[in-house]
Amino acid sequence: MTAAGRRAGGRPPAWSPEASLEDMDKSGIATAILSVVQPGIWFGGNVEESRNLARKLNDYGAAMVKEHPGRFGLFAVIAPPDVQGSLKEIEYAFDTLRADGIALHTSYQDKYLGDPSFAPVYEELNRRKAVIYVHPTAPDCCRGVVPGIPPGTIEYATDSTRTIAHLVFSGTTTKFPDIRWIFSHSGGTLPFLTGRFIRLAEQAKLAHLPNGPLPEFKRFFYELAQGNTPGQIAALLKMVSISQVMYGTDFPFRDGAEVNQGIAEWGFKADELRAIERENALKLLPGIRRT
Repeated sequence: MTAAGRRAGGRPPAWSPEASLEDMDKSGIATAILSVVQPGIWFGGNVEESRNLARKLNDYGAAMVKEHPGRFGLFAVIAPPDVQGSLKEIEYAFDTLRADGIALHTSYQDKYLGDPSFAPVYEELNRRKAVIYVHPTAPDCCRGVVPGIPPGTIEYATDSTRTIAHLVFSGTTTKFPDIRWIFSHSGGTLPFLTGRFIRLAEQAKLAHLPNGPLPEFKRFFYELAQGNTPGQIAALLKMVSISQVMYGTDFPFRDGAEVNQGIAEWGFKADELRAIERENALKLLPGIRRT
């Protein structure tokens, strides 16, 4: 069992490179981007453990990319609460491992991604014009709220919305405009709550949001893993254009067949399908054109 599995109080998901490749071949997926699942590497204060785990995981991912040319890319893991460790790992990930981007979780204990203490990390990522992929985790506030309903059913999507709102309303995304953000699961509950966020911006009269939050929401990217039912796709496409929508599977928690079915049932046009399944990713992540 991994350190992450021990700290989370459970076992990590059943996964292997071979399992990924099998599902990719079965589902018609040319390239998958590797990232670390929840709970990640930050367990509330053990800095050395976090740094060591990040290095091991990033090295492992980079080795997979090298061993399977063209099949994998890498979103390197860091822990923003450890600013100095994150800056060092960002340098290593991009300059040595040639990572395609950085993977973050929606929250780190009581800190969401708009926390001002993360600013030095964002300054460096903004300088590099980096891609950040964000996956939800179970927030400290809301585990076991409803008996019989696990956090992944409600809280993951909600935590995505919390952290997107925090990034936008804190001014983080306007202060660091060259970071490209990808959010999981069609943005969680964000598309359904835009009216409330518009109202909040009108009341707050924030100088960095003169036109409200929608322009910020519209420039983010959203992937379709566990966000591909008709209602989810409809809501997302009312908020953003096809150019901001990306393919995603959430493997090994979900397989490629699920998102393929959702996309097929929606009935995208051929050019829209090419954009979602390939072209948007290649524009954002040109390094995945590896041979």
